[in-house]
Amino acid sequence: MPQLPTKEAVKGLPLAEPEVAEIETDALIVGGGMGACGAAVEAVRWGDKYGVKVLLVDKAALERSGAVAPGLSAINTYLGENEPDDYVRMIRTDLMHIVREDLIYDLGRHVDNSVHLFEEWGLPIWVKKDGKNLDGAKAKEEGLRVREGAQVVRSGRWQCMINGESYKVIVAEAAKNALGEERYMERIFVVKLLLDANEPNRVAGAVGFSVRENKVYIFKAKGMIVACGGAVNVYKPRSTGEGMGRAWYPVWNAGSTYTMCAQVGAEMTMMENRFVPARFKDGYGPVGAWFLLFKAKATNSKGEDYTQTNAAMLKPYQERGYATGAVIPACLRNHMMMREMREGRGPIYMDTATALQTTFKELSKAEQKHLEAEAWEDFLDMAPGQANLWAAMNIKPEEKGSEIMPTEPYLLGSHSGCCGIWTSGPDEDWVPEDYKIKADNGKVYNRMTTVNGLFTCADGVGASGHKFSSGSHAEGRIAAKQLIRWCVDHKDYKPALKQSAEELKNEIYQPWYNFEAGKEESTEPTVNPNYITPRNFMMRLIKHTDEYGGGCATYYMTSEAMLKTGFELLDMLEEDAKKLAARDLHELLRCWEQFHRLWTVRLHMQHIEFRKESRYPGFYYRSDYMGIDDAKWKCFVNSKYDPEKGETTLFKRPYIQIIPDPMSP
Repeated sequence: MPQLPTKEAVKGLPLAEPEVAEIETDALIVGGGMGACGAAVEAVRWGDKYGVKVLLVDKAALERSGAVAPGLSAINTYLGENEPDDYVRMIRTDLMHIVREDLIYDLGRHVDNSVHLFEEWGLPIWVKKDGKNLDGAKAKEEGLRVREGAQVVRSGRWQCMINGESYKVIVAEAAKNALGEERYMERIFVVKLLLDANEPNRVAGAVGFSVRENKVYIFKAKGMIVACGGAVNVYKPRSTGEGMGRAWYPVWNAGSTYTMCAQVGAEMTMMENRFVPARFKDGYGPVGAWFLLFKAKATNSKGEDYTQTNAAMLKPYQERGYATGAVIPACLRNHMMMREMREGRGPIYMDTATALQTTFKELSKAEQKHLEAEAWEDFLDMAPGQANLWAAMNIKPEEKGSEIMPTEPYLLGSHSGCCGIWTSGPDEDWVPEDYKIKADNGKVYNRMTTVNGLFTCADGVGASGHKFSSGSHAEGRIAAKQLIRWCVDHKDYKPALKQSAEELKNEIYQPWYNFEAGKEESTEPTVNPNYITPRNFMMRLIKHTDEYGGGCATYYMTSEAMLKTGFELLDMLEEDAKKLAARDLHELLRCWEQFHRLWTVRLHMQHIEFRKESRYPGFYYRSDYMGIDDAKWKCFVNSKYDPEKGETTLFKRPYIQIIPDPMSP
């Protein structure tokens, strides 16, 4: 007789009563992506000099942690011959003029140093020689180094090409070498930050659990950097069925950075912002190299360049000073694409064939073959699933175009989005006082949040997008140096936690206790009157946000009435979050990820409700406020959660222009 489902052997690592380990350090780094790896290198450099203990904790393994884990074919932020002022102007234009220019300028003047370090650590960077492109391997073979003056191969004004399948492995290796084996811990998912029991508004620790053994970890620290990426699968993805795990941004980004920091009272900023990238359909393959390096055009089903046929759609924005640069803001490009789709002129195609054939005319047969290989390698470097899809669908890019599609929304602060946490800028005279956060000792610490001792970087820092991989690494280094300074300035501080180790253990493992208490009530473990599984929880979450929070189902449209319904559903879902159940360690990880997703996306929707305009047409629309209203809303929308009262307050902060507009020709 077949066994009942509840009697099935556990598929993952079985759960049991956990051991509790308490660890104390000075500087704690939570995360393992590019930002955290940059932070590790810099924290060790300065921590060793001043006797500050450093510890990095990541839920994955550093070599394949973060958004760069699958690899990349280009570094998207390398200034080179460009000036930081122009870097600020580019980002200001793309993000519809509401950005923290101090943070962007600060990053722009430091980012190239991180790129030079990548090269030093072994990353192959393409260079120009005698008017020809040498890929990274050939450049290394000939001893050509960017740090020593070799000219990078640009795919765009700010991008440089690399051989990047092992990009993250190289950067992680440098971080691990700096830390040494005793100063990093992998496969530990930190899920909650802990405030000090005696000092208000001061972070004192964090709690998490191993995803490889039944063990809860409680960390105490003088200060910390939290850099756990952005938020994915907070909206229903376009991929369904067996392909549902495929997304553009990494699926393991669960909004942990935003949720954990918000929950301890960190001020958040621009959480209404989102990124809806146009990517190759179904495979989510990147389009940057095709647009920038191969000069391909996107067309409607008639073969028309819809950015030309819909040029009049930009006029209302140009009249207000938007979309006046050489590059149309990404949201407005989507805005034009979605008109084509709504009015039946889809599908939308990337005209790869024309781009390659035009380029082929200037190349020898051998060079043509090499270029064709690069077209495939662009995907193999960072989205091999797209190359598989091309092969499975008999697509030859030199003969036939490929369909592109706007994806589901993603929440992030390091790519072409700017949601995140409000942090202090540099303590320099040119930085407005409104952009500086004074700590408990009256000092200003660059990239510190409004919670004393809590720093962030990369996807965590809001209102300053377009950092990408290199900028995230550089920002991690900026934050880490300031974290060490904080620890030196507070060397006598002794963290004290409000909750006991037993209370924290019970909270972390509650999903397992829920399962054990209710498992006999049904024969099917995924359907039970006493608990909800993390998968079913996520299905409810993404259905609610898709239908009411401006997802794909409504062409990214929402309104006050729709948001109100969404909030009612999310509030009920939060009640049910107390009944999340886990059968094994993997499901325990999923339970906490879903809880973080819920908190993050609800905050996103609260910010959309508060901002009564459609600031990012093409990314989301308020049907009740379709235009841009600069008189009332050319400002930051910020929010703050009160941990004592359990309430979130939303408010405005002024936008201050620092870098002047470019001179007219």
